[in-house]
Amino acid sequence: MARLQSAALLPAPIVPFPAPQRPQPPRQPAPLPLSPPHLAGGELAALEATLASGWIAPAGPMPAAFEAAIAAATGFPDVLATASGTAALHLGYHCLGLEAGDEVWTASLTFVATIAPAVQMGARPRFLDVDRETWTLDPGLLERELARAGRRGRLPRAVVPVDLFGQSCDLDAIRAVCDRWGVPILCDSAEALGATQRGGRHAGRGARLAAFSFNGNKIITAGGGGALAAEDPKLIATARHLACQAKEPAAHYQHETTGYSYGLSSILAAIGCTQLAALEARVAARRAIFARYAEALGGLPGLSFMPEPAWGRSTRWLSVALFDPGRGAPDREAVRRALAEAGIESRPVWKPLHLQPVFRGAPHAGGTVAAELFEHGLCLPSGSALTPAQQDRIIGIIQDCGRQACGKA
Repeated sequence: MARLQSAALLPAPIVPFPAPQRPQPPRQPAPLPLSPPHLAGGELAALEATLASGWIAPAGPMPAAFEAAIAAATGFPDVLATASGTAALHLGYHCLGLEAGDEVWTASLTFVATIAPAVQMGARPRFLDVDRETWTLDPGLLERELARAGRRGRLPRAVVPVDLFGQSCDLDAIRAVCDRWGVPILCDSAEALGATQRGGRHAGRGARLAAFSFNGNKIITAGGGGALAAEDPKLIATARHLACQAKEPAAHYQHETTGYSYGLSSILAAIGCTQLAALEARVAARRAIFARYAEALGGLPGLSFMPEPAWGRSTRWLSVALFDPGRGAPDREAVRRALAEAGIESRPVWKPLHLQPVFRGAPHAGGTVAAELFEHGLCLPSGSALTPAQQDRIIGIIQDCGRQACGKA
């Protein structure tokens, strides 16, 4: 009895009060990148097989398989896989015999990598305006400038048109002009894998050389890497020699010139092979995303989209809209900031190279079209895995900006 009484007199265990529940902020949607990688599903198996084979360096069966897959996708008979698209352009300039003091002409509306290797080789750049109907190098302007340069005996070593945002330039017209003056073409097709031009030919076909990119934001990615393609096997043989440190075929290390370490690793090549199998599906997805933007936003005052010529098929690697406040559209920067506040990445179109500080003083022809596109153009999220719900968020924000602009008018 005493035990029971003493046990009853023991203090009850203290049970702490539960901590007050603080209200949780509403869960924010995940950030939306501009053009993120989209895995095809077989990359891990390809990597495991490559690692198991023991081939990791830029050698063995995978780089060769990747080159064959690129050739099949583009129609180019000869392809060299490279460490980057910029490396491919650099090798292309070497193959065309570019030397210090030579001129290289390119479209002003492009990324700096188009011309950077040539400048680093001592070349002098000249920037030409783009055509309003394609946003790529203006063939008529090119013809006038080549005629003027030909009369002075100062033709460029190379002309470098750019296939912009997934759209092929009018390569037939550009080639007709360049052939008249004997100027070779190196086509920067980094943004246009899967695009077609006149006759259904792949972007870049018809140029002496074409460069492609497999950077992480491209429609097909290897996590990096690039390719140089040509119709002439001798050009690719020269590029391949330079890409492997210009090593001569000898038992020892023999060099008659210097080269570069521009080979693509087997690891990246394995990813690229898997990705290339999904190219047509990726093109279809990006074109559908562009069409949805155009349908939902095309009726807004002062808003238009990058045109597509009837003679080609753009991949719509990036969906690009123009916002003209003079016609009732919101300011491009206001739209970009509104998207950024919602965690949505967008980006102005390339700043024209003739306006870049690094090329201050470089000669240029025209430039008003490129400058206008830069002032009003905005690249919208275009990843091939973008869902309708995610795209609806983007569309809704742009529509809100449009209503605000109309209210201020």
